[in-house]
Amino acid sequence: MSEHDDADSDAQELGITKSKEYETGDWYAEVVRKAGLANYAPDGMSGFIITRPRGYALWERLQNFLDAKFKNTGVQNAYFPLLIPESYLEAEKDIVEGFDPEVAWVTHGGHEELEERLAVRPTSESIIAPYMSQWVRSHRDLPLRLNQWASVVRWEATDTKPFFRTKEFLWQEGHTAHATRDGAWDETMTRLDQYESVYEDFLAIPVLRGQKPDHDKFPGADTTTTVEALMPDGKSVQGGTSHYLGTSFAEAFDITFSDEDEADRVAHTTSWGLSWRALGALIMTHSDDQGLVLPPTVAPTQVVIVPIWQEETKDDVLEYAEGVAEDLEDAGVRVELDDRDTRNPGFKFNEHELNGVPVRFEIGPYEVEDDEVTVIHRPDGEESTVDREAIAETTRDHLDEVYAKLYARAEENLEGEVREANSRNEILGTIGQHGGYVKTPWCGDEACEAEVKDQIAAEIVMVPFEDDDDLHGDDHDETCAVCEEDATRTAYFAKSY
Repeated sequence: MSEHDDADSDAQELGITKSKEYETGDWYAEVVRKAGLANYAPDGMSGFIITRPRGYALWERLQNFLDAKFKNTGVQNAYFPLLIPESYLEAEKDIVEGFDPEVAWVTHGGHEELEERLAVRPTSESIIAPYMSQWVRSHRDLPLRLNQWASVVRWEATDTKPFFRTKEFLWQEGHTAHATRDGAWDETMTRLDQYESVYEDFLAIPVLRGQKPDHDKFPGADTTTTVEALMPDGKSVQGGTSHYLGTSFAEAFDITFSDEDEADRVAHTTSWGLSWRALGALIMTHSDDQGLVLPPTVAPTQVVIVPIWQEETKDDVLEYAEGVAEDLEDAGVRVELDDRDTRNPGFKFNEHELNGVPVRFEIGPYEVEDDEVTVIHRPDGEESTVDREAIAETTRDHLDEVYAKLYARAEENLEGEVREANSRNEILGTIGQHGGYVKTPWCGDEACEAEVKDQIAAEIVMVPFEDDDDLHGDDHDETCAVCEEDATRTAYFAKSY
């Protein structure tokens, strides 16, 4: 059964009935369902989703983009077990404290009770680190760079939303060991740079980058760095995190090495991860009240060709359209020729708009006669007529133009949604009225964040890196917006997914 037949048999409505601006949550769920990205799991499995082929294709393309970057910077893929012995989790107390509410446990194998509970991985430091310890003996074994593409389960998720927040989700998690702090820190920043590139160069989403406040860093980490993406409803998405773990994990799991002087040293380690939450950000950022909108970089189909004919012109139109499709395929463009004769052109237009195809070609008898192609951009409906000659090169220009439009729109949204506040009431009022990010002086005390969080469920999603923060150091006289003590850092408050 083809994808189109499946859509027909389901009697799928093509129209989006909810408003992105006024019913964002319901709108998002409707786009995910009607664009054929995911379904909810069976009753009794609340918080899990079924990823449909079109949705998984988006993940595969993101995975390929990022995996190539990893491999170009010395990372090797591996795979570790889904189940982790409880004693391994206990080897690093910070992980137990940080993840215990999220852990799903396996207690039986068949009818027999297990001697030791097995955790369904909420993250894999505690299973990967012991083997890194075995594989590192000398400074010659460093740096060791591992990554796995896997799923994890975090059971505490209650207010679930497909891709944004589910009990099981797909991600990658990288783990590295280094001889020095500088080497590990450079690794941390390399991965953050790559996450920034995923959003800005692949998903057409600009991001802010910085680090998490100390009270919100990864359990056991020295520093957690982050990229943050702003959604159209004013909430922030933690787009990807890269952690400098210091030596705490290496000490807990005995990741040591013999240096050039044959002295034993403790390694410095990192971990870093990006999940399919990035797909949620993609859908939320670009899609509209007509359905899914995708950048050409990630779209499974970049161009759809819709031939328009009457019976007497059918053969000529189809032959012409097939030639255009062949040229695009030869040039590496992901193209679909929708030559179904069971659906009229209007239905096809609506269906491909719903599915987010970035560019549509319309070819009728007039285009054949004039040796042209009519081009329509999905994001804004812009229409133009181009020559058939050199159509592959022209198509690349149009795909680049669509990407630029999407990025510019998202960038305009971000730039207009960063506001400054210098008092507690200004923070509360600004986020309450506008959403977005509120940039404010902060003393560094978690209690000041809690005071805002308790009032409007907004938290500090990021602080700039020290070198980028005018408030880091002694040459300032600003006070914390909440408690009015001396400010030590700039904080970005926002509501978040």
